[in-house]
Amino acid sequence: MHVSITTPTDDLREVRSLYPRLEQIGYDRAFSFEAKHNPFVPLATAAEHTTTLELGTAIAIAFARTPMTLANVGWDLQTLAEGRFTLGLGSQIRPHIEQRYSMPWSRPAARLHEMVRAIRAIWAAWESGGPLRFEGEFYTHTRMIPAFDPGPNPFGPPPIFTAGVGPMMTEVAGEVADGFLVHPVNTRRSLQEITMPAIQRGAERAGRAAADIEVVCVTIVVTGRSEAEFDRSLEAVRGQLAFYGTTPAYLPIFELHGYGDLHPELKRMARTDRWTEMAGLIDDDLIRTIAVVGEPAQIAPQLRDRLAGISDSVSLVNNRAPDPEHFAEVVAALSSAG
Repeated sequence: MHVSITTPTDDLREVRSLYPRLEQIGYDRAFSFEAKHNPFVPLATAAEHTTTLELGTAIAIAFARTPMTLANVGWDLQTLAEGRFTLGLGSQIRPHIEQRYSMPWSRPAARLHEMVRAIRAIWAAWESGGPLRFEGEFYTHTRMIPAFDPGPNPFGPPPIFTAGVGPMMTEVAGEVADGFLVHPVNTRRSLQEITMPAIQRGAERAGRAAADIEVVCVTIVVTGRSEAEFDRSLEAVRGQLAFYGTTPAYLPIFELHGYGDLHPELKRMARTDRWTEMAGLIDDDLIRTIAVVGEPAQIAPQLRDRLAGISDSVSLVNNRAPDPEHFAEVVAALSSAG
């Protein structure tokens, strides 16, 4: 299995030691994500302190930027990482794009589809030295002069992954992306019945093979090397799922498993900031439906069963994983199985 990790970094100064340790443990790839910090900054540092670890964003918020700014940073990180960078993009939701970033929002699936094509058009112009001419519905790029053209990348253009939940956004990956980052709210059944059919539809529209698209199954893992560590991991996920349950985009997965009634109640409680109480509505059965739960030695077999016939690419996540060693036994077991 190809094993990634979503890497929380509260203190950016830890990047110099954290990413090399992830490489030593045996991870194939480490993803940064956009929350309190810019997702690209830690990867620039990580590139200088690692040699084999693949680096990527999961995700950078696409609509907070333009295709040109994303093309620039992707090009530069691909160079710094010597071919080990992946540009992972996601849409975020309308209130954040309009109210936090003061950027336009409309038709997110169509906009992301066009953004990926625009970035690739910019990269193609830099690679070939030819004219830049991309004219779309949302983005237009028709000016490139030598002073702003970095020229061909010695490692080639980086791959672009997109993220999403709903069928339309998932189909975008099938049409134009090199990979798809599945949201952590997923189950084997949702992957089989919702995600993979959407990837297939998008690929067919583009005349591509769905098998050529890397489906990264970002998976919540609850484990611990002690009872206290396990309990912290479990309760963190309980709160995480309560938060996700307030968002309509994730409702189809909850409904698929008989938990559709949770959404309106969680949303009502969130309006009055009853976040601690909300976690109490997430029972252990729901956690075990969405997350992979067990002692460290039990996780790898469960992950293989969950993803068999779907994908051989997994990214491990738990918002309270306390240190790089948290999943070390899991990584070793997954890597030894190939």
